[in-house]
Amino acid sequence: MSERTTVHLLRHGEVHNPGKVLYGRLPGFRLSSAGEGMARRAAAWFDGHDVVHLVSSPLERARQTAQPLADATGLRVGIDDRLIEAGNAFEGMAVAGGGAGVFAAPRNWWKLRNPFRPSWGEPYVEIAARMVAAVEAARDAARGHEAVLVSHQLPIWTTRLHLEGRRFAHDPRRRECALASVTSVTYDGDRLLGVTYAEPAGATDPDAVPGA
Repeated sequence: MSERTTVHLLRHGEVHNPGKVLYGRLPGFRLSSAGEGMARRAAAWFDGHDVVHLVSSPLERARQTAQPLADATGLRVGIDDRLIEAGNAFEGMAVAGGGAGVFAAPRNWWKLRNPFRPSWGEPYVEIAARMVAAVEAARDAARGHEAVLVSHQLPIWTTRLHLEGRRFAHDPRRRECALASVTSVTYDGDRLLGVTYAEPAGATDPDAVPGA
């Protein structure tokens, strides 16, 4: 007998970031008021879904995004460090403005030498490995039902590239992973059936900070 399970990867909502920095794993970056509204719309999108398992990245913006869904379902929000934002050497630096931010400074060019690894941060293969492990753990916990994992743009997009058998190197502006978007991974038992995508809070400005 088949046992269909769906693991939804929910990206956090918009973050209050007036300095336009790449905040990465830094503490103190919370959802903006718009981001809080996105989290509520994402929770409403799951109305009628059979969600029995809810887990978040340890970062505050992800936990905030999970809370409206926790309130709606009565589920406790678990924390999984494997869902955290990707490590990045430019963390805390402005990535736009002032002459194109970090990318205009010659001292930073060495970090940009290899877009395939990438040389400026956590390797794609490591991101994919930890994220897939988190997805499979959620699948096992929610067998026959649905799970929601709240994470971040690059980890979610890297997971999708891996599951769809695509190359990791990519243009960040072309990621299909808007703020508060839902990337859904469906299994029949342990067999991957496919990946679908939805934008409960609408599209994100393509000029938004990559990887934020």
